[in-house]
Amino acid sequence: MTTTSTPTAPPSAPHTASWAGVVSLSLGIFAIVMSEFLPASLLPRIAEDLAVSVGAAGQSVTMTALVAAPSALLIAVVLPRADRRHVMMGLTALAVLSNVAVALSPNLFTLLAARLLLGIALGGFWAMATAMAAHLVPSDHLGRALTVVNSGVSVATVAAVPLGSWLGEVWGWRGVFLLAAGVAVLALVVQALTLPRVAPTAAHGVRALGAVLRNRVAAVGLVAVLLVFTGHFGGFTYIRTAVESLSDLGAGGLAVLLLVFGVAGLVGTLVSGPLADRAPRLGVLLFPSVLGVGMLLLQTTGSSTTGLFLAAAVWGLGFGGVPTAVLSWGARTEPNRLEQIGGLIVAVCNVGIAVGAVVGGLVVDRVAASGPLVVGGVTAVLGAALLAALRTRR
Repeated sequence: MTTTSTPTAPPSAPHTASWAGVVSLSLGIFAIVMSEFLPASLLPRIAEDLAVSVGAAGQSVTMTALVAAPSALLIAVVLPRADRRHVMMGLTALAVLSNVAVALSPNLFTLLAARLLLGIALGGFWAMATAMAAHLVPSDHLGRALTVVNSGVSVATVAAVPLGSWLGEVWGWRGVFLLAAGVAVLALVVQALTLPRVAPTAAHGVRALGAVLRNRVAAVGLVAVLLVFTGHFGGFTYIRTAVESLSDLGAGGLAVLLLVFGVAGLVGTLVSGPLADRAPRLGVLLFPSVLGVGMLLLQTTGSSTTGLFLAAAVWGLGFGGVPTAVLSWGARTEPNRLEQIGGLIVAVCNVGIAVGAVVGGLVVDRVAASGPLVVGGVTAVLGAALLAALRTRR
């Protein structure tokens, strides 16, 4: 299979790399993703303060995810001619506004509305990050640039829950969200100092989005990405249930297990960039496959504590490299429509999160508590094989 996209206006390559600008993108996505996950460690306190149930307070996470997918898909359509520097800064400012509004929320309705703003920032920022990074570094270093950007995601994923839990005891949940707003302000300042003016590419609007979907390689690849993310989140959403059914690991042990998963994910992120630049097809095969193998290992060796932690490390290593691998694949597939392919990938990832949670729930209820590990692992490996089979541009 080969790509069939019609060249438009390729993004202008920078005369000199702006790695400081890349770091500012990483800070921005770190602030936004940290804000996304903070409620997970603060739900009881939020619920008590607002006089609602924990389940109702938990919808603060749902609201963000629901808005992130359409935001990723439509950000380039809604703002076709805006300076991309201003767009990225505006999305970061939206995260600041969301966190301040959450911290000052007098009731659940206001809090949920504020979290909708964060969803717009999350989907839009992540969708535009690939195209923006492509303007900041030479094309043969895009994988490394995406590694820097996605390291912000990995660090936020590892740090948000324990940090929120600890600081929530010290400052209260409102203080934690004010801290998140401060981190976003720092990212905004760094962006203002480092990001250059970036004009949108000639390919924009609904027509450019449709052109990507008509590209057979891109369309099939998006299905493969959906399989990978559905498989991962089908298992990860129910990892506690699976671990408890396979072993006698307590709550403290589970926390350490998740920490191992997160640290391994950071390692996978750091390794994925150079590999995406030098051996792109190997990257899209390796990381999703390792992810799937880790899930299957957890199922087969979970009765052993050593096997449990080894499987979690393998799983985390694989998943850590997936975002950079698939975004780099998208950039090679549609080099002239980076904003559109980036938006589609991020939207598909969010759909995969939702579908994986639903499918995993059905398997848990009707088959076995550890069943999502098998279904998810096989699904991720199939997605990896499909992605690696596609021929894309270097």
